[in-house]
Amino acid sequence: MVWLGRLDTVGALLPDPDRFVYSYIRKEAVLSSMIEGTQSSLSDLLQFETADTASGISSDVQEVSRYVQALNHGLTRLDGGFPLSLRLIREMHERLLASGRGAEAATPGEFRKSQNWIGGTRPGNAHFVPPPPHEVGSAMGALERFLHDQPQATPPLLKAALAHVQFETIHPFLDGNGRTGRMLITLILCEQKLLRKPLLYLSLYLKEHRSDYYNLLNAVRQDGNWEDWLDFFSRGVSVTAKQAVDTAVAIDKLLTGHQAKIAELGRISASMQLVLSGMAQRPLSDVNHLSQATRLNDVTVRKCLEGLARLGIVREVTGRQRNRRYEYHEYLAILDPRE
Repeated sequence: MVWLGRLDTVGALLPDPDRFVYSYIRKEAVLSSMIEGTQSSLSDLLQFETADTASGISSDVQEVSRYVQALNHGLTRLDGGFPLSLRLIREMHERLLASGRGAEAATPGEFRKSQNWIGGTRPGNAHFVPPPPHEVGSAMGALERFLHDQPQATPPLLKAALAHVQFETIHPFLDGNGRTGRMLITLILCEQKLLRKPLLYLSLYLKEHRSDYYNLLNAVRQDGNWEDWLDFFSRGVSVTAKQAVDTAVAIDKLLTGHQAKIAELGRISASMQLVLSGMAQRPLSDVNHLSQATRLNDVTVRKCLEGLARLGIVREVTGRQRNRRYEYHEYLAILDPRE
């Protein structure tokens, strides 16, 4: 996969890849949650994370925030050497559905003990009926063994494609299967060292080709048509990896240009560079968060933000004199052109 290799290389060459990863994970959380019907933007999520209170924030935004928490938990556990396992999948699901609509009924972190179905009003008229609850444990156990290369090793990209279909077919939870199944793809690519940083997410591709995606899943289940699914998955990885490469290159170019612009300002430029770096990690931010991120005092951060605003690099978005927030709008526009 040429573009996947290029993405891994670009991720490694970025001056601060973790800064890019922060926003990219949040973009994925928004897109993956949109497939499930939530109405939230990347700016909504960043505003929620910047605000001191959840007052006035929609349940959709909080749901997207839980997706970020779940995915970050999985990636952190993998970085710490914890194996990709059923336990880790359950831990992520528990965080994904920790609160909000139907959380108690969805039994977060537990495999289902009742029958579910996809489409229709009951199993009798459903589009697809997953295995009965008493078979979920053994089916997921087989999936775990497959993830651990038992009885034999599987190439990483093929493993991600096959495991995703199998997970969605088992549908082991009462809710949150789609989001957890999409997270699983990224975890496999990182755990298998195809990516050093979690920079590839298929949610946008699956959202744009939703009908083909569901039809191909059903074709595997009903007819064993793995070939068309694998072609679709491979194409999605290539398209998504190229988009991620283009995004990373564009952001690096933007930051380089703005850093050069700031360097001309003299003595205050060093502090402004730190504040710009903080804005690149959290493109919607305020004095309090940037002071913590840069270890500069509030007065210095405020002066730097006002200077960046005069240069047109950031803009104030509240219109208030106190508790002001600033947006790195060109950065956000690259991440999500709809912003």
